[in-house]
Amino acid sequence: MTAPEFGPLSARRIDAARLLLRPHHLRDSFALNRQPSLRNAVLAGAQAAVTMAVALPLVHVSPWPHLIGFAALGALVALFGRFAPRGRRSRILLLSGFWQVLAVLGMSLAAWLGAPLVLQFVLLALACGGFFLAAATSRLGPPGPLIFVFAAGAAMGHVATLQQVVERVAATAGVAALALAVCALTEALRHPATPERRFPAEPPQPLSHRLIAAARIGLGAAVAIFASHAAGAAHPAWAALGALAVMQGPQLHISLSRALQRLAGTVVGALLAWLILLQDPSVWSLIAALTALQFATEMIIGTNYALGQILVTPMALLMSHLAAPDAAGAAMAPERVLDTLLGVSIGLVAAVLFSTLDDRRHLARQQLARGSRPAGGAGLHIPGR
Repeated sequence: MTAPEFGPLSARRIDAARLLLRPHHLRDSFALNRQPSLRNAVLAGAQAAVTMAVALPLVHVSPWPHLIGFAALGALVALFGRFAPRGRRSRILLLSGFWQVLAVLGMSLAAWLGAPLVLQFVLLALACGGFFLAAATSRLGPPGPLIFVFAAGAAMGHVATLQQVVERVAATAGVAALALAVCALTEALRHPATPERRFPAEPPQPLSHRLIAAARIGLGAAVAIFASHAAGAAHPAWAALGALAVMQGPQLHISLSRALQRLAGTVVGALLAWLILLQDPSVWSLIAALTALQFATEMIIGTNYALGQILVTPMALLMSHLAAPDAAGAAMAPERVLDTLLGVSIGLVAAVLFSTLDDRRHLARQQLARGSRPAGGAGLHIPGR
């Protein structure tokens, strides 16, 4: 391509959209990357899997087996801080546990206080922007705000009593505390960063940039949520997750890469979940599957986000089935695909519409520097599930 293609007109949104449609973006999105630390990724997966393997059976045989889905949410806290410097991971884990519990508490309280579904949708959209801001400000790293939004979405619906709110929070917080303990006991196994082996980290952004990004994400998530609801979907939160996953990308070509990867991985992962749920598995089988999927996900998601989504999708659907076995079954799988398609499409359109002049100029420069890191490699720098 020649330089004139990237003249002043490339600053327009329509030109940015045309650049994103070039075929090499599709190829780059499915490139395989070298993980910055396979050992730390495997350790984080093992820590979360061990937490699940201990906590979920105990909750299932307890007087509160209906809380098993919220217990699983608490175990996800162990995924954070894998690339943190020595001594800083405990702070990241505590903060992540706090935000996870707050997500469950806030949405559960809203449901108990009688918030109509439309208001809950608005709160979920605000949570998308708010948790992005919290994760970016605290520099929590992968897996990022999607974990907290997933927890908020799981807490939506009808809550009859304050006791239900307390039980949900206790289950989430108790297992999150167990996750912190498991991580502390195995911290010595984690590789620290060295001058020769630097771990990925997002550079700090000015507060004004973070606030603008959070506002964009909240608006894009709201459009995705209400569009999904208007289409008759039972889980509009999944559309919000798709929009958030795309819009949290720091550059437009990374947003496109995330959209393609999330959609492709979700299609395959939903088929896998559908096959599992068709067998009407027992709770013990589901616990075993969740533990294995959690461990395997962390082994591959750093290599390619689409590959990770193949395992993340059935894990999310199996958690939903555990939380509501009578209301959630194999029919969730096709809806997950449709909600994801809707969410990532809206998220990508919003990313272009709300892009800044600098965003679009960066995309043009990126096209001129095709010898640089491919878009698929951006998965190491964009936390998310």
